[in-house]
Amino acid sequence: MKKPAWRRTWFQVHKWIGLILAILIIPICLTGSALVWKGATDRIANPQRYATSGATMLPAERYATAAQDVLAEGERITGITMPEGSGPVMVTASLASKGPPRGRPVRKMIYLDPPTATVLDTARSDTGVLRVLHVLHGTLMVPGFGRKLVGWVGVIMMVSAFTGIWLWWPMVGRWSKGLRWRRHANLDTNLHHMAGFWISIPLFVLSLTGAWISFPAFFGALTGAEPRSGPPGRAAAPAAIDPQSSLAEAIAVAGARVPGAVRDVRWPTGSEARWTVMIGTKEVAVDDASGAVAKVSTPRPRGGSGVAGWMRRIHDGTGTGMVWQVIIFLGGLLPAGLAVTGIIMWWRARTWRARLAAKRNAIA
Repeated sequence: MKKPAWRRTWFQVHKWIGLILAILIIPICLTGSALVWKGATDRIANPQRYATSGATMLPAERYATAAQDVLAEGERITGITMPEGSGPVMVTASLASKGPPRGRPVRKMIYLDPPTATVLDTARSDTGVLRVLHVLHGTLMVPGFGRKLVGWVGVIMMVSAFTGIWLWWPMVGRWSKGLRWRRHANLDTNLHHMAGFWISIPLFVLSLTGAWISFPAFFGALTGAEPRSGPPGRAAAPAAIDPQSSLAEAIAVAGARVPGAVRDVRWPTGSEARWTVMIGTKEVAVDDASGAVAKVSTPRPRGGSGVAGWMRRIHDGTGTGMVWQVIIFLGGLLPAGLAVTGIIMWWRARTWRARLAAKRNAIA
């Protein structure tokens, strides 16, 4: 097949991907951009949680006591997370439930003012703006096969990025001619060509990593990664009802082994009777029964380890630095804009062809 024929073929593929999937691509991309900076999004959506009076910290047990006062019967504290910079202390608690827990664990979150331990807000982990954005981005709110649907959209978006580069490439002359701004008389067409070129590689990467997250078994088999044990979304073990050691004792023992500011504390559970205290970059496990340090380790990277963990961090920008976070933020906004400009271009061409056909019929 010659180059003009290939170009016509890829144009049709690119066009119909954009037209048919625009209604799916736009919400996936926009929610992805909003989730790059979850903290900023949460501040905008829930300003009451961040109405703190300062950054002075109290002993962790003061926050646990304050949170306990707003817990319902049967709810138990499972962890405390200290703020990074100016923000609230967050205490998490398990909800009271009848029978064994099922599915993804739902937590109650209590936000506290650091200097006073005053409760600023409470919320469930399965509600709120961030939760809606996560579900919309990951499953399009389609129960059952939603994650696979999003994964296939990612696969098709990789094809769209490839065909877009093919169509951007000038038919004659040097490739640098494609960098000219005015390749067409219409603003939206020029925007589509230019933005599509600059975002094509990041879009391909984000689509690949998104598909990887949606189909972990398939891609894991390609890399030789072992499947995760247990069913997806399994419930975490509940906090122990009566820990033998106190929170203050666990923090004191961990601090004696690893000096520094406490960042996070996790309560013992029925399946693992240990306190887990995060200090700096170290995780200290304190045995609840003996009160002795059981292990000091470096915590597993957020999102997991290995290739799958890297794919998740590349996709959501966790720990990747500001430059990549800005790129993937734009990688969400620009494809949504490309979908809109693509529809405008298609509609204009459709109108133009209809007028041309009418003129021909009038002449005939």
